[in-house]
Amino acid sequence: MVTVDGIDPRSQKGISIDILDGTIAAIRPAEKTDKSYLSSGLIDLQVNGFRGFDLNAGAVTEKIMLSLCEELLSVGVTTWLPTLVTASESAILQALEVIAKSRDCHRLIAEMVPGVHVEGPSISSMDGPRGAHPLAHVRPPSMAEFERWQKVSGNLVAMVTLAPELEGSIDYIKALSAKGILVALGHTAATPDEIHAAAAAGASLSTHLGNGAAAVLPRHPNVIWAQLADDRLTASFIADGWHLSADTFKAMLRAKGMERAFLVSDMVALAGMPAGLYEQSIGGTVEVSPEGRIGVAGTPYLAGASLPLSANVAIAAEMASLPLADALLLATRNPGRFVGGRGGLDVGARADLIRFDWSQGDRALQVREVWVRGERAFCR
Repeated sequence: MVTVDGIDPRSQKGISIDILDGTIAAIRPAEKTDKSYLSSGLIDLQVNGFRGFDLNAGAVTEKIMLSLCEELLSVGVTTWLPTLVTASESAILQALEVIAKSRDCHRLIAEMVPGVHVEGPSISSMDGPRGAHPLAHVRPPSMAEFERWQKVSGNLVAMVTLAPELEGSIDYIKALSAKGILVALGHTAATPDEIHAAAAAGASLSTHLGNGAAAVLPRHPNVIWAQLADDRLTASFIADGWHLSADTFKAMLRAKGMERAFLVSDMVALAGMPAGLYEQSIGGTVEVSPEGRIGVAGTPYLAGASLPLSANVAIAAEMASLPLADALLLATRNPGRFVGGRGGLDVGARADLIRFDWSQGDRALQVREVWVRGERAFCR
């Protein structure tokens, strides 16, 4: 039996958690506890890279996977989905095979990575909605290709982001949904009717809603309003202050409701890197500002997300005037519903926990300790 204590973000009172065989055995009130907050570990369903480690540079290795797990632990993430963007089929297959093998060889990776998110390649070919995804590799959905992904990975692909306006997408969505695969709508220029048809076919998520869309849209109807209005879709948001303004994020969160929203970092390899200019295979010459913003050099356009989920939680709380406990729900229990029910602080739940410091106005949670399945995996 291991016991961990701290301050409950919801009640602001001390709690003590007993851990047995990797699960939460008991939760009790406690008067004398560690002065830091205690919460479920953060869950990030969209990570492309971090601190120089890149999943989309064409050659994923076990070292990259293990390094990403270790780096993500330092910012409080205990569960994450490696995210592979639009690329050649051979590149996607190589990455999937290595990710599967790395899980077999490293218990930490197996515990932290329950699946893979493939973002593309069946997305809009239009400039704007396509974002930084390479046009040369955009292609229609193919069940034959999807089956090859699953064969090489041992059925590890758990989530696919696509544009529902592409020919064959509705049948593709139905087929994936029937297999229990999460289908998300993103990087799309779909009409409202196409959005609703995709949801009726089984799509259940919107990928980084408000981004991956044209810069100029009709006031109404449009692709964003339709996704906000459709209660069959749960939306992910990048709450870094750059991808969505405070007013936009607050209004979108109110429209979807707390129960149908969660946060993702969507971090790229340059996240956490020193300020300067970098040459990237996706995006070309990219600038990291002293504040951490990642943009296409010499333009106002973003070239990726740079802040970890621990920062997104704090910024979301500020932008939407949320209590800390509600902001944490957007990065724990809510995304956890889509990866086997992780993220809950309940008796019988996985003992994925973080201890952290935070004060009103802070732009990030300061993670001190992390437990994965009951074992301490990080200590600052």
